[in-house]
Amino acid sequence: MTPRIVLASLAWLAFVPAATAAAAASLELPLVFADGMVLQRDAPLPVWGQARPGCQVRVTLDGEHASGTADPAGRWAVTLPPQVAGGPYVLAVEGCGQRQRIADVLVGEVWLASGQSNMEWPVAQTLHAAEDIAAAGDPQLRHFKVPRSWAEAPRTQLEGGQWQAASPETVGAFSAAGYAFAQELRRTLQVPVGIIDSTWGGSSIEAWMSAGMLGLDAAALEAKMRERRAAEEKIEQAVYQRVAAWAPVDPASDAFAGAELDTSGWQPIKVPAAWESQGYEGMNGVAWYRTTFELSAAEAAAGITLGVGQIDDTDTTWVNGKQVGSTVNAYNKPRVYEVPAGVLRAGTNTIAVRVQDDGGGGGIMGSPEEIFVRPQGGVARALGGPWLFRTAQASVAMLDDKNQDDTLLYNAMLHPLQPYALAGVIWYQGETNASPEGAYRYRDQFRSLVEGWRAGFRTPALPFLWVQLAPFHSGGDQLDAQGRVLESPWATLRESQSATLALPATGQAVITDAGDSNDIHPRDKHVVGQRLARIALARVYGQQHIAWTGPVFREAEVRGRELVLHFDHADGALAARGGGALAGFELAGADGRFHPARARIEGDTVVLQAAGVDRPVGARYGWSDDPGDANLVGRDGLPASPFRTGQW
Repeated sequence: MTPRIVLASLAWLAFVPAATAAAAASLELPLVFADGMVLQRDAPLPVWGQARPGCQVRVTLDGEHASGTADPAGRWAVTLPPQVAGGPYVLAVEGCGQRQRIADVLVGEVWLASGQSNMEWPVAQTLHAAEDIAAAGDPQLRHFKVPRSWAEAPRTQLEGGQWQAASPETVGAFSAAGYAFAQELRRTLQVPVGIIDSTWGGSSIEAWMSAGMLGLDAAALEAKMRERRAAEEKIEQAVYQRVAAWAPVDPASDAFAGAELDTSGWQPIKVPAAWESQGYEGMNGVAWYRTTFELSAAEAAAGITLGVGQIDDTDTTWVNGKQVGSTVNAYNKPRVYEVPAGVLRAGTNTIAVRVQDDGGGGGIMGSPEEIFVRPQGGVARALGGPWLFRTAQASVAMLDDKNQDDTLLYNAMLHPLQPYALAGVIWYQGETNASPEGAYRYRDQFRSLVEGWRAGFRTPALPFLWVQLAPFHSGGDQLDAQGRVLESPWATLRESQSATLALPATGQAVITDAGDSNDIHPRDKHVVGQRLARIALARVYGQQHIAWTGPVFREAEVRGRELVLHFDHADGALAARGGGALAGFELAGADGRFHPARARIEGDTVVLQAAGVDRPVGARYGWSDDPGDANLVGRDGLPASPFRTGQW
């Protein structure tokens, strides 16, 4: 290429907080500019950082260079011209006698993956983990993990992170949905692909929004922060006092496992329930639970099956001082252990459970039915307690709920990335906001987030693709006496997600056929990444032959006792998944009461009729938290999005 000088555009810096004098004294780049990085092809490339005020900074990449001057606060920014896909290159940054050399730089497609746990979920914990890890070995597919972090004001620097190429040693920790998405892009586009993974499990949408996106002024935000800090300090002090009653012991010790033990200093605790909900907010570390159960001589001689619930995160379990089981880092796996006769005794038997929690909720959780003693050949008996509790070694810090608070993740995990050049964003979030209060509000929040992120990355039409919530039995649906859904926060949130498709350059991956009624984290992330990739390839990269969406409801037409539903993207391909009859449709008259509907396909329409509905007024489809039976599909078997024809 012919070298060109490109002058810096510094207007965006007005929105970045001033750096400290110490940071400005040396030449510094955002941590995402690091060895192994991937830069976006065919787009202007912002490069920015800190230096001594007045310092002249020169940036060079593959013969192209750009220069700029650090402002009085030490901030500098330049923009390199667009580059075609290629590499590896060296990105060199020089200024005031200092030099940084970033090696192994590729130019290709860069996507930001964000949201909560279903986007964060690592390859190692998925349905296809073994095959994905064994087959990994693509040096041109790279992943940058932004560490979980939070801040009360927008930061200019991440807390950490590094670029890693896909290999059997690294890919297990990659975002599984992001990795499957990137693999599809690599196969089709044949250019380097980078995924920037900025995710935090359990996070709310509000945490990923700036004060401006939330409509908060500086004074209102600071007032909220002060209230939160004061409340947290009060809680921390109370928990510290409670925990201080117990002398710390080695967290790996089995000192409290024995059958005979003085527990006079222990405290009662409810099981199942997180210890955070019982006066131990913000506590992480190791704690012990103890209880007893009774057996007859015959039952003790035959052995039992013991259930101790879902334990967050790791447990070791003893009966009468003998270890009977242990499970590591499986917060949502019910613990079921076989206890042989040689461990048991007629009469009273003692259970001791050592629990290690590394963050988030901790303790013995799950459902009461998962905590039981079942004699051989008998029925399960509930382990109702009483349970006793004490800590072994614990720390207290109000960190776990930071992913719920306004702006905190945006400030630390998103703002420092702006305005890195991107091809687009993939987003999987919403479970946390699927509440009666939050589900409808989400449509305005989501729109504001999309528009705000586009402004921050200085790309008004930045492609923004997301995953609609998967089916899951949340327990949050409000039902009538006949079991019909009256209100469904999860269905309403899906509707809010669909409403955001009104924005340009957006797309939604529907996965009503790929959920798990009993697990909020469906383990098949291939289907998630592949459906996002279909949208990207068709809508962003112009691969017009690729089917990228299922049928989308457009309008309803009353025809006597029938209601005719018209769809976009039907393409003459409407069908019932797997064959057979259509399911998941309901019909209502003027009274607003929904009845199961018989549905048939006529061309690009679905015709509904229901007993008890002589004059149909409205319909809905897949309207529940767990619409796995909703089976309308279109081209390539892509499922239709749940919908309702009006608000009831």
